[in-house]
Amino acid sequence: MRYGFYLPTRGPLGEPDAIASMVEKGEALGYATIVIGDHIVFPTKIDSAYPYTVGGAFPGQGDALEQLTLMSFIAARTETARLVTSVMILPHRNPLVTAKVLATIDVLSKGRVTVGVGVGWMREEFEALGAPDFDKRGASSNEYIEIFKKCWTEDPVSFEGEFYSFKELRCVPHPVQKPHPPIWIGGHSKPALRRVAKLGNGWHPVGATSASPLPPEEFQGLMDELKRMVEAEGRDFNDIAISFKAPSYDPGLTPDGHDRLLFTGTPERIAEDLRAYKAMGVQETIFDFRSPPLSKTVENMEHFMKEVAPLVE
Repeated sequence: MRYGFYLPTRGPLGEPDAIASMVEKGEALGYATIVIGDHIVFPTKIDSAYPYTVGGAFPGQGDALEQLTLMSFIAARTETARLVTSVMILPHRNPLVTAKVLATIDVLSKGRVTVGVGVGWMREEFEALGAPDFDKRGASSNEYIEIFKKCWTEDPVSFEGEFYSFKELRCVPHPVQKPHPPIWIGGHSKPALRRVAKLGNGWHPVGATSASPLPPEEFQGLMDELKRMVEAEGRDFNDIAISFKAPSYDPGLTPDGHDRLLFTGTPERIAEDLRAYKAMGVQETIFDFRSPPLSKTVENMEHFMKEVAPLVE
């Protein structure tokens, strides 16, 4: 089992020195992955429901560092950790520019980029950014993934689609990773699973929250369904990476029918949960250790690696 952590993009920890300290300490402790969230702007009035809290309220405060710029910053402050967009909302950005930015970061980080992607949930942000129709975000997202792959593997490259087209051009240098950086698909809806099966190199769902607990029996059912879909596409399920995000956005709440959220409690209880998901095929678990001040966040990271991780093997 590999482990990763969420990087702050906002609030008191979202400043250069704290971010640099966290990623450098994370690498030293043995964390394999750093994940970076994505919002560009926050309209002052948001009616869209956030899918990972019980009441649908978004836990942010309307501020966020831009994801890909931050990714470039931490690439320069790290040497071994995988850098994961978690997740990048595909329709938010021009796909040709995004393909070039991601390729550039992969080159500069010497091949450490993983592209975690999702279709988004905030209609108001889509409208502010002039993104494709929110109600067609799944279809536009699929098309943008196709554009990324073509830009990263063909030279020259062209594309003719419903949402974006361009005539033959050169988009080099290509990423260091071949054939291209891994693409991990977020979400666990039926369309998300189909996207993994058809276009993804990995599945990157959120669980262990009050609104999305994904307990073992449900998770196993989704894994079985995903395996069927992958094999129906003529692909090998063993080639699909499984990376599970376990943030506790509602730490004071527990889902109906559960006595606690997953990955909470004593080190042994947390390790027990991890062993259960590892047995189902989870290769990596991402935790949210963010808790101001920085010293508390680092303490949380140290505690996990010293008290929990050794119990999982």
